[in-house]
Amino acid sequence: MAKAVVSLTTGLEDPEKVTVAMLMAVGAAETGRETVVFAAKEAVRLALEGTAVGTACAGCPPLPSLMDRFLAAGGRWFVCPVCFEAKQLDAGRLVKGAELAGTVPLWTWIGDEGATTFSY
Repeated sequence: MAKAVVSLTTGLEDPEKVTVAMLMAVGAAETGRETVVFAAKEAVRLALEGTAVGTACAGCPPLPSLMDRFLAAGGRWFVCPVCFEAKQLDAGRLVKGAELAGTVPLWTWIGDEGATTFSY
């Protein structure tokens, strides 16, 4: 089964967009695809403990439950190290399943078999 990459550049300034991206990531992971969320720009903050909180809209699942489901399904976070370091964030606070990994590690992970991608 093809791998999936969800590229996310938006943080909690647009919680509905984050929710949609996480729903796509959860769906891919829960259907058995190896799945990575590639977080850049403000989205890098979502990979920090205690940041992805709240509910974006009436009827939307809470972000913590989506994060938990993603991790339980084997999902991983590749967090742009340039964006992360520019914001002077603490790598010791990364959520389980997250690592500082830029474009070269992402392309290496995708490999020759390719991946289905979504960008938010």
